[in-house]
Amino acid sequence: MSIAADICRKITALNPAQIDILDRADRVLALAADLAHAQVTLYATARNANYLAIVSQARPNTSFLQFKSNIIGNTVQAAEEPLVCRVLESGESIAGQREWALGMDVLEMRLFPLRDGQGKVFAVVSFETSNEEYGVGDHGLLVETAYLLLLSQPPDGEAGTLYRPLGARDGIVLIDERGYILLANPAADSIYKVLGVNRLVGRRIYDRAVNMRLAQRAVNYGQPDEAEMEIGSLILVQRAIPVNVAGWSQRTLLIVADVTEVRKKEKELLVKSAVIQEIHHRVKNNLQTIASLLRLQARRTRSEEVKAALRESVNRILSISVVHEFLSQQDREFIDVAEVAKNILDMVIQNMLEPDFNIETVFNGPTVILPSEQASSLALVINELIQNCIEHGFVGRQEGLIGIDIEIMADEYQIDIFDNGIGLPESFDLNSTNSLGLQIVRTLIETDLGGKFRLSTKSGTRASITVPRSIGDRK
Repeated sequence: MSIAADICRKITALNPAQIDILDRADRVLALAADLAHAQVTLYATARNANYLAIVSQARPNTSFLQFKSNIIGNTVQAAEEPLVCRVLESGESIAGQREWALGMDVLEMRLFPLRDGQGKVFAVVSFETSNEEYGVGDHGLLVETAYLLLLSQPPDGEAGTLYRPLGARDGIVLIDERGYILLANPAADSIYKVLGVNRLVGRRIYDRAVNMRLAQRAVNYGQPDEAEMEIGSLILVQRAIPVNVAGWSQRTLLIVADVTEVRKKEKELLVKSAVIQEIHHRVKNNLQTIASLLRLQARRTRSEEVKAALRESVNRILSISVVHEFLSQQDREFIDVAEVAKNILDMVIQNMLEPDFNIETVFNGPTVILPSEQASSLALVINELIQNCIEHGFVGRQEGLIGIDIEIMADEYQIDIFDNGIGLPESFDLNSTNSLGLQIVRTLIETDLGGKFRLSTKSGTRASITVPRSIGDRK
């Protein structure tokens, strides 16, 4: 149910068939407003016959109007809209003027009746525009076509999307039922001049020089259509919309948009995106090569202390490579922190745990999308904390649990890394610890992410990270 139909059911006494006509008109109201360069308002008689219901309203994208809009779904006294009442009573189209308020521009009005299947006038459509627009020679033809468009029966589904609003730079061509061009706005003239066609009005769409094959199909078969075409040096998107009223083709609306520069920029962006993805892929490979060299060095050394330091360095490097791996697989510079955290958890466990250690992992949390810079910092933090769990949390044990919880709160993200190990020593003080890993964690969280970090002991160790959700807005 559309808003217009819902309003009609609530504040008018219209029957279902009449409501359906207004509902269909409402679907193309925005396009009609753009085509007519006018504010378009649908009026119907309210349940109280002394009032008029404002069923729907649309402003144009193609023109600036100074006006005081009515509130859709409200009623106004019939006496305040004498022109609307005259159309309802007479069934004739009329023109007039309105001054909304002292000091505001006088708007030119054109009003048309809407009839049901029995020919009864049950609603009125009003087109209000500025004096400047009203004085343009072809404006009346545009308004008339917009009115006929409201009387047509726009299709449902995908075809209905062809009736979307216009842009300020769209070319507009009106074609009669015989295929003659009635009107071409300046944007359309400019586009076709580039194609070598200096005058459109009065020509037939079947002329070879005009080259309007899409419009020809719409005129011949009465079906809306859209296509992107490369004509000469231009790439054009054309929409052909037949205006059929009561089964009779009144005219055809051809909308032409020059998208040459848009497509050029899109192609450039695709190339840049591919290059960036390739760079991330190479960075990932280089980081993994460095990690392999450090592993090789670790095997050659006899010092257990050096081996441990090299192993930690390998994990730090690989945690950054995980971020680059994600970035190499997509065309955006944002990644899912939850996916990165899972991968790091698996990677650290694989690299650091002894083969006979039995580990259980738990992961809970929704998707959290962050820019790559912040995600890289968070990846390093998660890596360090998981390493600490494995290295210090299960001394003297052969099994344990490591988990990650992610929670999205009102103003911040909270990430907890926890284990069920032996916990922190009683003398532990986060502010005075000499642990390089924890110093890295604090620096990254507080400086890079603007967050907070704390450690607690309860049935193991829990590291809690809170970072403001605003870091996810740096996109």
